[in-house]
Amino acid sequence: MYIFAMVAVVPLLALVLSATPVDSSQNFELIAKQADAARQSDHVQRAIELYGEGVRLRPEWSEGWWELGSLYYDQDRFPEAETSFKRFITKAPKPGPAYAFLALCEYENRDYDRSLEHFRLWATKGWAGSPELIDVAVFHFALLLTREGRFVESLYLLATEVQRRGGSPALAEAMGLASLRMKNLPEDYPPEQREMVWLAGSSAVYSALPPVDFARADEFAHRLEQHYGIAPNVHYFLGTLLSYEGKKAEGEKQFRRELETSQQNTAALLELARMDLESDRLDEAAIFARQAVDLEPKNADAHHVLGRVLLAADKLPESVKELETAKQLAPDGATIRSHLAMAYSRSGRKEEAKAEMAAFTTLKEKEGVFVPPAEKTKTEKRAGASK
Repeated sequence: MYIFAMVAVVPLLALVLSATPVDSSQNFELIAKQADAARQSDHVQRAIELYGEGVRLRPEWSEGWWELGSLYYDQDRFPEAETSFKRFITKAPKPGPAYAFLALCEYENRDYDRSLEHFRLWATKGWAGSPELIDVAVFHFALLLTREGRFVESLYLLATEVQRRGGSPALAEAMGLASLRMKNLPEDYPPEQREMVWLAGSSAVYSALPPVDFARADEFAHRLEQHYGIAPNVHYFLGTLLSYEGKKAEGEKQFRRELETSQQNTAALLELARMDLESDRLDEAAIFARQAVDLEPKNADAHHVLGRVLLAADKLPESVKELETAKQLAPDGATIRSHLAMAYSRSGRKEEAKAEMAAFTTLKEKEGVFVPPAEKTKTEKRAGASK
């Protein structure tokens, strides 16, 4: 029985082996055309299936991975979109915009640390993408900077968005969180704090809008102080706002009031230390800066400010020590390196001073990468107008 079965199978097997092989390249080209046609006709699911088949046949097809990622993204299928954009990045020669899409997918998938990493990488690649993509990506980049405690960087990015797009409830909320130094995303802070965040954010938005409307900013700030004056960082925010408006003395009072309600507010201590340094009140500046260092020994900014105060007081060995600590904690800090170069130079350590100035120049150029495109354009226009 087995022998008769084999006799029957052998001719069939010979027929299969002798058949003309399928031209996989022609098959791929057909699928690629069908995928493009389905996408252009808004047959989304069919397009996804066809692009999926295309990248299976030809894994190096970068355009297919891009379209597949874009279709998944538009369908809010973020895990699949993330996988597709990752593959695109490995295949495309210039994957710049894909880093933004990848970071946005990771944000939606709650992989916040990796998302922030890819937003930073996107910035180093030149903020590539359409204006719509840039707006969405910069906004979420700023949210993650707030979550990481990089409030100044976050506010800088959000201010560029306000200047570009105008105010909105979402931007006001984001600016409010950063202004009040809350390491939260919009979806994860207590509902009872929403009015407080909105008041601070609305004030911040009006201080960033072109033209700046300080009267409206002050109106929201006054309401914030009236209703939430004992909450952490409210007086700190008011101090930064008044200082930005050029009202230094009033700003200083607000920073001091912050310390009355929150004695361990490092940010307020450092603002007061900077103000004292600018006014040559070095003894008081040193007290505030040392308190900040004691509260947060791993805060590079605290060591940097203390190092500057000691440098101004001509206490060179102590200054060098603090600035070297700041450098260790924040090796990419350009201004830290410039002040360390000054301290080395005044200490007679010329070669080390030269090396730090070279590092300062390199880092300063690198910092320019993180200036968003709209802000770069404004800067270039101002520079051109001054010639």
